[in-house]
Amino acid sequence: MQVAVSLLAFDFLYLSKQLEEVEDQVDWLHFDVMDGHFVPNISFGPQVLQDVSKQSALYKDVHLMIYEPHLYIDAFMKAGADLITFHYEAYESDDDILSLIKKIKALGLKAGLSIKPKTQPKDILAFLNELDLVLVMSVEPGFGGQKFMPEALDKVAFLSTYKKAHNLNYLIEVDGGVNDQNAPSLKEKGAEVLVSGSYIMKGDIKENIARLK
Repeated sequence: MQVAVSLLAFDFLYLSKQLEEVEDQVDWLHFDVMDGHFVPNISFGPQVLQDVSKQSALYKDVHLMIYEPHLYIDAFMKAGADLITFHYEAYESDDDILSLIKKIKALGLKAGLSIKPKTQPKDILAFLNELDLVLVMSVEPGFGGQKFMPEALDKVAFLSTYKKAHNLNYLIEVDGGVNDQNAPSLKEKGAEVLVSGSYIMKGDIKENIARLK
């Protein structure tokens, strides 16, 4: 199980200090990139990733919650991304989705595809053999601190079963309301990467991470 901490929950006044606190405790840094159109919030862009990359050696997991993500892949690659995940719902054409997955991988990065709570895993079957990661959103994307939607458990179980049956290699990641109460169930269903923001960053960071793990 990999634990990724979301920068969305960081206090940017103390960004450097908080990066130091999580550096040896978590496995990945998760960057929630939002444009105010695809989701009703605006977060940060490649410059923040570039600045963080100068300080942290952690794996950079970039989640693009934006329209036209193909326009920004190069910028995030240059800024230090290791994995770029975009949303299935951002495109109407399967060909466009497949083309972007291949572009990300051609740049030497890992490629992920995310689904919102109302999207079912069966909708993305055509892409699973090309993906390095599938991100199941367990809240409506846009804001941190939301309550976990238990329907995500069935999606994780479906993806885990399908992965084993077809001998595929994608990781199953879950983001949204993840804490020490639902983490055991997520692991049991087959989740391999858990993204947590508010749960980790509120209170004693090291203690929260340890409890989650």
